Amino acid sequence: MRPSWLNDRLFRLLLGSAAGAILLIAAGMCYALWSGAMPAFEHFGFWQFLSSTTWDPRPESESYGALAFIVGTLLTAALAMLFCFPLSLPVALFTGEYFRGRRVAKVLSTVIDLLSGIPSIVYGLWGFYAVRPVIVELGLSSQGFGILTASIVLSIMVIPYAASLSAEFISMVPRELKEGAYSLGATRVDVIRRVIMPVAGSGIFASYILALGRALGETMAVTMLIGNTNLIPHALTDTGNTMASVIANQFGEASGLKLSSLIAIGLLLFLITACINLFGRFILRRLT
Repeated sequence: MRPSWLNDRLFRLLLGSAAGAILLIAAGMCYALWSGAMPAFEHFGFWQFLSSTTWDPRPESESYGALAFIVGTLLTAALAMLFCFPLSLPVALFTGEYFRGRRVAKVLSTVIDLLSGIPSIVYGLWGFYAVRPVIVELGLSSQGFGILTASIVLSIMVIPYAASLSAEFISMVPRELKEGAYSLGATRVDVIRRVIMPVAGSGIFASYILALGRALGETMAVTMLIGNTNLIPHALTDTGNTMASVIANQFGEASGLKLSSLIAIGLLLFLITACINLFGRFILRRLT
């Protein structure tokens, strides 16, 4: 029988190896993206690639720029969060405060968890056959594709994520603070405004930051609904492309400089999403 100190060392070695493997995978991912993107950056220049709106794959005038896709990505994600907030926060208050611990809150929490696990392509199909005809019926778009349609479906996708995280922070507000406010004659609304939101507000904000990071990288649902045109949208009903959707649409047929440009867009998306997630994690750490 091995001594306990040897088992402890072996277990620590196993944990350290797993942690090191994750770091190596992350480093390898960054290296692969950077090395694949370098030909595009060297050919066009980093800032020129960021600021150019041209996406021309013709051999005689081949030129690529990421600005149209960056704008499409940020616009759809921002609109999705704008649509998400009025629905997700009431759901979070419902499950985390008003009906906390009751069966109806448990059922709703289960439904939220189920919605979080639905594949994005299913949301895309739902948007294609449900949301898009409504947009056409309202006369907002002749085909129903565009930034608005993609943002609506994307907001439905991130509502469960934002609501679940926000409910966790709302439920963590100390009961003594709420009971103290009630003893002073505060109503339920007063407690939410003056106790719960100030205490849990930073955590709720961090939840939406993390949900935004998730929305930025969404691919299939947005690809099916945004219209997939390589232009900067000037209205909500205009078609466009996001960084993820242009990669999904064109990566399979790309080669040479075009392939490098798509990898460069993937690297930029990785950096944007990483920065937003790190910002959200930073806020969460400040709370604990």
